[in-house]
Amino acid sequence: MASLTAAQARAFLERHSDINSIDLLISDLNGVLRGKRIPSANLEKACLDGVNLPASVFALDINGNTIEATGLGLAIGDSDRVCRPLQGSLMPCPWLRKGRQAQVLMTMVEADETPFFADPRQVLKRVLNRLEEADLTPVVAVELEFYLVDRVRTASGEIQPPCSPCSGERATQSQLYSIQELDEYADFLDDIQSAARVQNLPLDTALKECAPGQFEINLTHCDDALRACDSALLLKRLIKGVALTHGFEATFMAKPYGREAGNGTHVHISLLDDAGNNVFSDANGDSLGTPTLQHAIAGLLELMPASMAICAPNLNSFRRFQPGLYVPMAPTWGYDNRSVALRIPSGPNGARRIEHRVAGADANPYLLLAILLAGIEYGIRQSLAPPAPVTGNAYDQFPPSLTNSWQQALDLLETNAPLGDALGPDFIRVFIANRRAERAQAMQEVSQLEYEWYLRHA
Repeated sequence: MASLTAAQARAFLERHSDINSIDLLISDLNGVLRGKRIPSANLEKACLDGVNLPASVFALDINGNTIEATGLGLAIGDSDRVCRPLQGSLMPCPWLRKGRQAQVLMTMVEADETPFFADPRQVLKRVLNRLEEADLTPVVAVELEFYLVDRVRTASGEIQPPCSPCSGERATQSQLYSIQELDEYADFLDDIQSAARVQNLPLDTALKECAPGQFEINLTHCDDALRACDSALLLKRLIKGVALTHGFEATFMAKPYGREAGNGTHVHISLLDDAGNNVFSDANGDSLGTPTLQHAIAGLLELMPASMAICAPNLNSFRRFQPGLYVPMAPTWGYDNRSVALRIPSGPNGARRIEHRVAGADANPYLLLAILLAGIEYGIRQSLAPPAPVTGNAYDQFPPSLTNSWQQALDLLETNAPLGDALGPDFIRVFIANRRAERAQAMQEVSQLEYEWYLRHA
């Protein structure tokens, strides 16, 4: 995606004369949007000169603290880099300030306009360049799960499901795929659809997920992987913003409730050759797909253990991996099987694709897609062969083997040569340092459960 030009910015403001300020947004390592807010009169200058932000924006932990071990803070004088607003991402935010607010995504570059290595969007672009060299174009669709929670906490300070806008009753049941639940939250979902249309976010379906207050919204498939991730990131902001206007909070936290299903990010991926043909789809209509599909599956399976640090990027992420809640806990694959990590959905032969089901909704979309495409490219390049597909319940056949340890996940990523080569060793160093520092902070905290279990009895 090219940089936004001053002429394009001027034309946008002429069409939207009521907008008086612009949010300049960039994704940090956690997928948290950071940046600046400027008067709309300054937008053309931002397009011409770029926007200065410190490189340490990619050293921030989830609390917004600079992790000096990344080397992006005081070690380099907390110096600035230039961020370029991205063409096609300048859109109004109808849920903010009565529609007088707009936003634009940015990406960070060096002084010579080369990509800044620690920007997650640039990390994904690096992997896409490798596929481009092989004349392959990914087609991607992202599915996001989230919870609505009441803004009023329980007497003990815990979160709780919302009360229905129609009945006033608090949600207590799963009600998977319930149309009635969609009806009760129709105004909220309609406002999401309306805001998404304003922002050109290509929404597909919405459904009631399998826990009280849990929903899923899917984006349509897109042959621009960067734009697909831009859309996923901006959709999360939109959902959170619209939820607040309806008196709820929306969370993409991986495991808000210990005994309910977690929030996942499912990613559907196919590959097109330079003639626009799906290389996973057999020309003879074979539902099993092509050797290229088999290689891609094998690459994803081989790199899956080392990918866990990005699929599950924080302390809470690993609580999602519990039996009985449709979360893959072993590197498995199969056809039309929701008990595996890599599902090959049924459907038309021309739409043959891989659905990756491991990551939490808290994963950074750019980094998640980067590791998935890196695994696919690795499997194809090495002509790897997968094991036999799983039939039946994979949970009964394969014991958990994907790590549920945050520390081990970081160790596995740090020492994995194919992912280090694909994402870049400098990026891996910054990411590992950032995540280890946040883990160290988390380990200093003692939970209420530990007091209840161990204070008097240990």
